[in-house]
Amino acid sequence: MLPTRMDALDARLIRAIWDTPRVGVMELSRQLGLPRSTVKARLDKLQQRGIICGFDLDLRAMGYAVLAFVSLEIAQGQLRHVAEHLREIPEVLEVYSVTGPGGLHCRVVAHTNDHLQSIIDRILEVQGIDRTTTQIALTEQLRLSVLPLVDLVIDSDDHSEQVSS
Repeated sequence: MLPTRMDALDARLIRAIWDTPRVGVMELSRQLGLPRSTVKARLDKLQQRGIICGFDLDLRAMGYAVLAFVSLEIAQGQLRHVAEHLREIPEVLEVYSVTGPGGLHCRVVAHTNDHLQSIIDRILEVQGIDRTTTQIALTEQLRLSVLPLVDLVIDSDDHSEQVSS
């Protein structure tokens, strides 16, 4: 599936939701100066296209104080088998196939370092993993930051309007 682009109105809508996550459609309509039906239709399309997909949770507040990145070196032909196994472990949040050493890179959370060890032990229960390397995150320097991409669309539209004026 090819990525779909969003326009400046979509970007302004996303920005408004990000700034006030519990805002209602009527309030968004008022803030953006648009009819309620337009805002609702745009929100529905953003969800259908997968641009808006859920909400964020604070894992630390949920008791997951340890964040680790686990690289797995996978035996030839075992990638799919190992990935299926990882889907069964709730603390494994993300799994990516990567270039370079290893075959899979995982984002894992745990309550404690001891809990992390038990998760790694569970990861290793499957055949096909030759080696693991684990890095524990100490402090967050930059949280996942997608708003600058949204702002690029808004800024691009603002620039286009200035040029055409």
